[in-house]
Amino acid sequence: MGRQAYGDIAGLVAATAVLLAVTGCSGLGGAGAGPAGPDGEGRPPASSAAPSRTGGAPGGPADAGGTLPGLPGASLARTQLAGLRVAPPRPMSGYSRDRFPHWTEQGENCNTREAVLERDGEDVRRDGECRAVSGTWVSVYDGRTVTKASGLDIDHMVPLANAWRSGADGWTQERRKAFANDLTHPQLLAVSAVTNRSKGDQGPDEWRPPSRTYWCTYARAWTSVKSTYGLSVTFAEKAELVRMLDTCGG
Repeated sequence: MGRQAYGDIAGLVAATAVLLAVTGCSGLGGAGAGPAGPDGEGRPPASSAAPSRTGGAPGGPADAGGTLPGLPGASLARTQLAGLRVAPPRPMSGYSRDRFPHWTEQGENCNTREAVLERDGEDVRRDGECRAVSGTWVSVYDGRTVTKASGLDIDHMVPLANAWRSGADGWTQERRKAFANDLTHPQLLAVSAVTNRSKGDQGPDEWRPPSRTYWCTYARAWTSVKSTYGLSVTFAEKAELVRMLDTCGG
């Protein structure tokens, strides 16, 4: 019986060793987990030298208001859009960005740009002159993670030139200044410089955020700003806003 028992035990040990050799890797280190990146989603780490995507097209962050102040719900935005005046664009004669003074002082030696960078970023550190010297920002337009403030622009949701063509040409200078520095409504947000510059002064019928997941928020914000300031929309602009609001669901 002794020899048989020892033989059975030796066989069991050998079989166990083979089983561990086959399964041990995936059970202990995740070597069979695939080529996922450091964030677990197969994406490269963010670089401080240049913006890097954190999601592939048409990815990006989930559709959410994020830090935008005064963002209406989809239902209210649809009501606001229905009430906007439809009109052709007004002429650009007399337009200049200087007609919309920005960035104004917001207290504590900070201007509007720095206030938005602080609001929209994570772990933002400022120097003695209120300039953001470090932090992390996710550009909601394209899903890029940016770790240098120099890689960001502060976008006017409704661009200044678009506002001029929509009725701001008849405003006082003070009203244009308030519009260009509005921290109360969903008019200002920090985004990657590349997307802000590709947008330029175009309306939603000409340019939309690369991340489709942000279209709902974008349309709600754009409509809210135009409604708040009594600006008009073109027929094509309104039609596209309706389509983008349809991505909100409900």
